[in-house]
Amino acid sequence: MVTTTLVQSMAPVLGAEPKLLILGSMPGVASLEAQRYYAHPRNLFWPLLADILQFALCDDFAQRYQQLTSRGIALWDVLAHCERQGSLDSAIRKQSVLCNPIIELVQQHPSIQRICVNGGTAWTLLNKHQPRLSNLVELVKLPSTSPAHASVSRAEKRAAWQHGLRTSPV
Repeated sequence: MVTTTLVQSMAPVLGAEPKLLILGSMPGVASLEAQRYYAHPRNLFWPLLADILQFALCDDFAQRYQQLTSRGIALWDVLAHCERQGSLDSAIRKQSVLCNPIIELVQQHPSIQRICVNGGTAWTLLNKHQPRLSNLVELVKLPSTSPAHASVSRAEKRAAWQHGLRTSPV
C-alpha cells in the first residue's frame, strides 16, 4: 500500500504591485522542508531566472524574492493542499486537491496582467479548477523547471522562459 501525505502550499511571494504571477503546482519535499520556493538544488527555476533577469544568484532566499518582486514578479502555487507521496506531480491524488484562491488574488491585485504557469501539471490543474481565470488575465504555459522534467533541455527551457518573461508586461 502506498502511503500519501497531506502537503500544504506556502504563502504567496508578492511585491507592492505585481504585474506577473508565476504559478507552480505544489512545492516539492525539499522546498516544503526549507519553506522556500524552488529550493531543490537541481531545480532550474532560480538559475534560469537569475540568468534571464540578470541578477546574481545567492543563497539568501529573501534576496532572491526581492529580485523578483522589485521587477513586479510574484510567486505562488495552483494548489493550496493535496495528498502526495514524495515530490512528483504525478503522485498527487487528484481527489485530494484544493486550489489556492488565485482568482481572488488577481482581483485583489489588478496590476497582475499575466500568469506564467510552470509546467504541465500546474497548467492542467489551473485550467480544470479555475477556468474563469483566462477571462481576467493572460495565461502562458512554460516548461517545468523541475529536475524530473528532463525531456526538455536546459537551453529549450531557458528560451521559453526568456520569451515568456520578455513579452510580459513586467
